[in-house]
Amino acid sequence: MFSYEVIASFNELETSIYNYICQNSEKVPYMRIRELADETHVSTATILRFCRKLDCEGFSEFKTKLKIELGKTEKVQIKSSNHSVLEFFERTLKGEIEERISEAADMIGKAETVIFIGNGSSGIMAEYGSRYFSILDKTSIYIKDPFQPYYSNHRDNKVTIALSVSGENIYTIMHVNQIKQEGSKIISITNDKLSTLAKISDINIPYYVTKETFKTSDITTQVPVVYILEAIAREIHKMRSSS
Repeated sequence: MFSYEVIASFNELETSIYNYICQNSEKVPYMRIRELADETHVSTATILRFCRKLDCEGFSEFKTKLKIELGKTEKVQIKSSNHSVLEFFERTLKGEIEERISEAADMIGKAETVIFIGNGSSGIMAEYGSRYFSILDKTSIYIKDPFQPYYSNHRDNKVTIALSVSGENIYTIMHVNQIKQEGSKIISITNDKLSTLAKISDINIPYYVTKETFKTSDITTQVPVVYILEAIAREIHKMRSSS
């Protein structure tokens, strides 16, 4: 309801209304327009202009939409960790994931440079993956800033591991595009094999769990990502030890 673009368009008075609503979201749907105007020290005309910026014809429509948003939040039920893990094993490990992991390990094992990228919770997983790979003797780096220039002498022998739950994160896709043009092979780990990131990757490893959100945050479990990263790293280590 309150997108970044809408919030950025608020003037000082509208911002004060927005702040009041955020702090009193459960009370506002039952207030009259005059009551809200008095509480926020603005005119009713200002309240109506505020509503129109949210694509509401009037205050009544705004209250209805706000109730719906509150209802969505109240109905959210977070799954148990056991449910998420079982879902991953049932849906994914019956497929070709082991073959994809071996294929990825073979590609990474031959690379001179391994780069991890990701944003948000996927960024945390990327940093973890870089550390785990390095512990098992495959030195890797995590690049947090998609605009950070990176230069490598191994232009034709580089692999990038890109993490994204949706596979549609614009910054991750931009980063992958940049690194891909520099000659890097791309391995992506996503929750959707039909995503944009998956399509532009040389190898995609999907893990198929139900997406979960809480309020405005993505809380989809990252357990499958940890499993896949560790499995790849261990496979690389096993390959190197036997050679």
